Amino acid sequence: ARRADADGRRMVAAELGRLLKADRFQRWLVGATLAELAVGASAQLRAMSAGQFSLDLGDGGEFYVVDHTAADERRPVRTLSGGETFQASLALALALADRLGDLSGNARRAMESIFLDEGFGTLDTEALDQVAATIESLATTGRMVGVVTHVRELAERMPVRYRVSRDQRGATVVREVG
Repeated sequence: ARRADADGRRMVAAELGRLLKADRFQRWLVGATLAELAVGASAQLRAMSAGQFSLDLGDGGEFYVVDHTAADERRPVRTLSGGETFQASLALALALADRLGDLSGNARRAMESIFLDEGFGTLDTEALDQVAATIESLATTGRMVGVVTHVRELAERMPVRYRVSRDQRGATVVREVG
């Protein structure tokens, strides 16, 4: 009986040693963190897309989009349009901002503001409208979202703007309320 007990303990110790090897433990930790981010980003994306999309994490750590208006079809995120890709990226950024305190080991450290410097100029009119509406909807969350853009149509939709201009003497910043 003692031998069987010792064999059982040895097997448990060997399995723990195998699982806690640096590379396996690190892989598990990253996978668990990505899974938590996917859950948070999925909730954000579902809200931003009026219930159309959520995110799912594949076994290999790749993200998929679930289209709830197409019988919950699960497909690669690269199939999203420009505006939808922006929403998915923003959802992931917001989920990461929400989890930052936990990930850093300091629950009081939260990211309450983010700045977006995306290629807005590459979006078509419909996608740009979708992006602007998404950013505008964040105003109700209490977060500050700064947008760096040269696209006039997007800038004009922001409630507060800081216009930066340069001349020979330096740069000036003017606050505009819109």
